[in-house]
Formats: sequence, C-alpha cells, structure tokens
Amino acid sequence: MLQVSDIQVYYGDSHVLQGVSLEVRPGEIVCLLGRNGAGKSTTMRGIMGVNPPKSGRVFFKEDDITHLPVYEKARRGMAFVPEDRRIFPGLTVHENLEVAILPAREEQTPWDPGRIYQTFPLLARLRARKGGNLSGGEQQMLAIARALAGNPLVLLLDEPCEGLAPVIVEELAGVIVGLKSNMPILLAEQNARFALSIADRGYVIDKGIIRYEGTRADLLSNEEIQSRYLSV
Repeated sequence: MLQVSDIQVYYGDSHVLQGVSLEVRPGEIVCLLGRNGAGKSTTMRGIMGVNPPKSGRVFFKEDDITHLPVYEKARRGMAFVPEDRRIFPGLTVHENLEVAILPAREEQTPWDPGRIYQTFPLLARLRARKGGNLSGGEQQMLAIARALAGNPLVLLLDEPCEGLAPVIVEELAGVIVGLKSNMPILLAEQNARFALSIADRGYVIDKGIIRYEGTRADLLSNEEIQSRYLSV
C-alpha cells in the first residue's frame, strides 16, 4: 500500500533523514520508533510532502507520489494526523468534521458523521463544543476522526500519545486497533510500550537512519535495541 524508498530530507543545510526506507502493507499497523529527535516526525512529513524529500521515492498503491502536493496525496487516500493535531479551535467538533469530508471510493464504506460518531461516542456527546475547549485527549480523538472524514486508504499518525493521560492512551489504543480492519496504519511514536502493544511490525530510527526492523515479537525480545534506541 505504502512504500518509502531511500528518502533523504533536509532542513536547510541539516541532513535529517539519511536514506529512510519502509513499507506498510494492507491489514497491518506498522510503528516507527525512536527517541525524541530521531527523525520520526520528519519521516512522516517527508512521506506526506510537508517537507519533500530531496531524493528517494514514495510509492502509494504502486504509483510514484514523491513530488505530488499534500492536497493531492490526501485526495488519493492518504491521511496524516500531525503531532500538534491542527484542529480548528474556533469550530465545533461537528464543523471540524464537515470541513474535512472527501468523497468515498467505490470499495469503501463511507466515513460519514454517523459512522464517525459510532466509532468515537465521546465526540458525539461533544459535537457542539468548540475544538479549542476540548481536552488534549478529546482533541486527539477529533484529529483522528477528522482524518477519517476524508475517507482515507492509509492513515499516518504522528505521536498520538504525546501529553495524554494513561487512561486516554488505553482508549486510543482500542480505537487504533479497531481501525486496522479498515485501513493500514503507520504510527510514529516515542512511547514504545504503547506502539508495540498494537503494532504488527516496527522500524527503529536513530539520527535519521533506520537501525532495525522486525515483528512486534522481535522488537519486544531484543533488549539491546530497546536499551540503545528506545530507552525502555
């Protein structure tokens, strides 16, 4: 579904990603793990084109989408939930969903507001509340729900647990696992315990380089990788 091949991303003269490659296949959750500043968010932004790769390729459904603008990638079925969520604070929950609606594809069951509220019952109760008046956990749920309103084929989540209470993290895990049957998910996360509790496979990134890849079992059993790169 999504293949990233040897992408190189710069911030000015700083060479941040140095040949990152990964893939996300249908029906799986893939996590990208690493400490703060390792290159996780830059990888996600590079894939979506927010910070376009200077070289390398990004393929979506076997099409080369490397240099397409962000809006075109969204129209093709890629949804990105950034670390800072980017909800509209002055709009209600329902209005945040309405502005993100894109047509469903023939093979999809549409993510209309009714289905979204069924998936996120908390948001159904808060539908008239302004986004800026939501808690951090509620905003994260809304950010994911808004991404679903675009009827995506793949979902990219950047640090969804950041700043959330443990009870909200647990609820979020259930939501993400529930979405797995609808679309593959790429999850960038510093919280390795959370990510490995729900992911099928994972990549470990450090200083802009993929240092290790393996199944959830591989990553959970590799003490050297955990101590060296994940601090767990």
